[in-house]
Amino acid sequence: MAPQTTVVWTNPSVKRLAEGRDPVVAVTRRARDVVLEAVQRGWEGPPFDPFRLAELLGISVVPKEDVLDAKIVPRGQHPEIEFNPNRPRNRIRFSLAHEIAHTLFDDHLQTVRNREANPRGDDWELEMLCNIAASEILMPTGFAVDPAAPPTIDSLLKIQEACQVSVEAAALRLVRSARYPCAVAVASRVNEGVGERTFRADYVVTSRAGAPPFGPGALLEGSVFSQCIAVGCTAKGREPSKGVVPSLYWECVGLPPYPGKALPRVLGLCRMTVPSKDRPSTTLELRGDALQPRGAGPKIVAQVVNDKTANWGGAFSKAVRGKFPQAQEDFRRWASEGHRNLSLGRTRIAQVSEGLSIASMVAQHGYGPSDKPRIRYAALNACLATVRDEALRAGASIHMPRIGAGMAGGNWSVISELIDEHLSSRGVPVTVYTPPARTSRATSAKGERQSCLSEDWSGG
Repeated sequence: MAPQTTVVWTNPSVKRLAEGRDPVVAVTRRARDVVLEAVQRGWEGPPFDPFRLAELLGISVVPKEDVLDAKIVPRGQHPEIEFNPNRPRNRIRFSLAHEIAHTLFDDHLQTVRNREANPRGDDWELEMLCNIAASEILMPTGFAVDPAAPPTIDSLLKIQEACQVSVEAAALRLVRSARYPCAVAVASRVNEGVGERTFRADYVVTSRAGAPPFGPGALLEGSVFSQCIAVGCTAKGREPSKGVVPSLYWECVGLPPYPGKALPRVLGLCRMTVPSKDRPSTTLELRGDALQPRGAGPKIVAQVVNDKTANWGGAFSKAVRGKFPQAQEDFRRWASEGHRNLSLGRTRIAQVSEGLSIASMVAQHGYGPSDKPRIRYAALNACLATVRDEALRAGASIHMPRIGAGMAGGNWSVISELIDEHLSSRGVPVTVYTPPARTSRATSAKGERQSCLSEDWSGG
C-alpha cells in the first residue's frame, strides 16, 4: 500500500504535480527517479551529499547568512539555492534537499520558494511534500532502512546518526518503507506553554501497510507529546482516544522549534495499541532455476533486456530464448513495430504456454563491457509497475533471477527494495532464484558426469 494522507489538496502546484493521483505518491516517485538517476551517475553514500546532487542537477548553491534556512530563486532558466551556512549541519543538509525537492514541481521557476516555518494559506501542502521528497533524497531506495524491522524511536535515532540526516527525514523514510501499520505525525502546540497538552498535527505520513484514520490538522491531546519539552527529549506511552484519533501507542521526540517559538515541535511514531499481525514479505529467495518456476497457478518469469537490440544475448536471456523461442520472436516483432517500443521503461509480456508468460523489461542501457552500470533504476521502476499490474490482473506469481545485479552492474539492495515496493508489498508473490553454488562436475540421475557450472543469470 502506498503512503497516503487524508488531505483535500487545494494548492495549484500540488494539483499539477499529482495529475489526479495522490500527491504523496507522485512526489515520492518523482524524487525517486531523480535520485536513482543520480546514483546511476555515481552519487554515493550514505551519507548522501545534497551539495553533490545539486551539482549533478545543474543547480548552483550559494551561502547567504541573511536567509532563514534556505530558499530557491529563479535565475533565468535555472534555479539557484541560497542557504544559511550558520545552521547546524543536519539542518543544512535537510534544507538543501528540501529546496532541491521544489524543482520537482514544474512551476518552480515562476516564484521564489522559501522553507518557511509557518507557510501561508495552502502552501503548507507544498512544504510538506518537499519534506517527504527530501527524506527520499537523503535516504535513497535500497540504503539504510530495513523494511522488515518494527519502526521505533530508538531505531529511528540510530538511522538518523548513521546517515547524518535530521530526525524528521529519517522518520519519514523509516515509516514509508515499513511493512507495519504505522504513521509519523509532526505536531506543534496549539498554545505556547510547558503545560500545554493539545497539539495539532502539521502533517501525517503513513506506512504502505496502512495506518490510523487521522490526518493533518487533527488534534492530539495527552501526556506523551507534552513530555517532549526539549529538542531530543523522548517519551513513550499510550494515549487515549480523542475525537477522530483512536487509542494509540506513541513514541515521540522533540524537534527544533519554529523560529520565534520557545518550545519544540514533536515528532511521534504511532502504531496500534494492540499489536497487529506483521505484514510478511511475499518475496521468497531460493537456489534454483528461474526457468523452472515453482508453485501453483499462473506464473510470470521476469527478465531485464537492453534498449539497443531486440536480440537477447545475456546469459539468462539466452536461456529464455533457447527454452522459449516464441518469446524471443514475439519480442523482435514487437520491437520492430515502433522505435519507441525498444526504449527504457517499456515492458513486453508474452504468453509462452498455458499459465506461463515471459516479461521482458527494457531497463538496461546498451550491452557489453562497461566501466559504469548499465542498469537504469528509473526504467526498472516503471517496468516493475507494469509487471505488477499484469500479475494482479492475472492472479499470477512472479519469478526471476537477481535481475540487473550481474552483468548490468546494479546494486541488489536498490533493486530488491524496488521489487518489494512494487510487487511483494502489494501482495504479489515473488520468487528470486540464485543458481546453485558453482561445482566442477556433478553426477546425473543416470550416473553420467555432467557440468553444472552456474552462470551469471542476473543481467540482460
